[in-house]
Amino acid sequence: MRAALLAGAALSMAQPAGAEPLTLKQAVDRATASSPDLQASDAGIDAARAEQTQARVRPNPTLSVEAENFAGTGFYGPFGQSEVTVTYSQPIERGGKRDARIAHAGRGIELAEAQARVTRLDLAERVQRAFIDVQIAEQLVWIAEDRLKLEREMQKEAVRRVRGYKDPLFVETRADARIIEAELAVKEAKTKRESSRTLLASFWGGRVADLVIEEGIEKPPVDEPALAEADAAVYDAAVERAKAQVVVEQTRGVQDYTVSGGARFLRETNDVAVVAGVSIPLGRFDRNLGSIERAKAERRQIEYQSEANRLERLRRLASLRADAEAARARAEGIMQDVYPKAVKALSQVREGYNRGGFRFSDVQDAADVIITIQGQWAEAMTRYRDAQSEIDRLTGRFDAAPSAETLK
Repeated sequence: MRAALLAGAALSMAQPAGAEPLTLKQAVDRATASSPDLQASDAGIDAARAEQTQARVRPNPTLSVEAENFAGTGFYGPFGQSEVTVTYSQPIERGGKRDARIAHAGRGIELAEAQARVTRLDLAERVQRAFIDVQIAEQLVWIAEDRLKLEREMQKEAVRRVRGYKDPLFVETRADARIIEAELAVKEAKTKRESSRTLLASFWGGRVADLVIEEGIEKPPVDEPALAEADAAVYDAAVERAKAQVVVEQTRGVQDYTVSGGARFLRETNDVAVVAGVSIPLGRFDRNLGSIERAKAERRQIEYQSEANRLERLRRLASLRADAEAARARAEGIMQDVYPKAVKALSQVREGYNRGGFRFSDVQDAADVIITIQGQWAEAMTRYRDAQSEIDRLTGRFDAAPSAETLK
């Protein structure tokens, strides 16, 4: 059995001449460069920046024109005693409202950027699973073809013995049926390989015919990276934004003033008078206390959720590392110990069958053991793929700004 469990194991997959194998990192980079999800994240960052731009804007002034006594009866004929007042009013924000808005919008930018990093990690996990699927699928095609070759050799041995009247006729029929089954297995394996290659190439819109991937599944790192900073960064940014929201709500409890000034034209004497005023809300009933308490409670909620999520990721990571190690050890054990013995056993049974010491059913049983072992290897590799790709996601292997969260 050709074992391609980890990097360094030899593979003989057919590759186009001169083609440069695609590494996992290159696959992730290609996927992220053309991902609509990441483009959506970039748009979210732009939206957050636009929100900060808007937060810097001061309240608009108001220009009002008021006419009194401009029409009536008798003494108040049209424009006879009219008074026209033109007033310019400007709201004055108090309590640091503008600075609070700007700070809150800035925390929104940080949150959008952190969410973009998490989106990249989620995409990288999916690409990694698809990439390893292709590697496993290539190996399964070889396994299926090797099985077909073996079945054909067994058929020749069976036909020779049947023709020599050493075995009954049904032995040849059974051997023919096994070849048909093996041919179907090859067809299925190739179909799955094509499907897995199509899925991988779809992440960047590449051509399946040009897809040549690196041989050998990568070994896990010797050290054990800590949790990805990206996940913590999302919660940290959310907490900071919630704190900024508390400040925003507190500033809303401070009443704003509106100052105004202008001129009044008195038609009766053709004089102009200056007018000025100030509007001061009393704030007797609404100090925004409910909204302040709500914002504080939401901040505490996010803080608790952040710690709960960190602990859950730590527990999940520990469990996955154990699963990945168990799957890796099982696959390596099958490759290095179990499979060679099964192949040797089949060779011994075939030799005995040719001498007339065994029945064809004994050869079938020995061959079926190899098929079972190959299936067990594939199952172990699939478990390893699932665990390792999630480990790399949780530890931020493909983080755009990689760094580690200190374990507490």
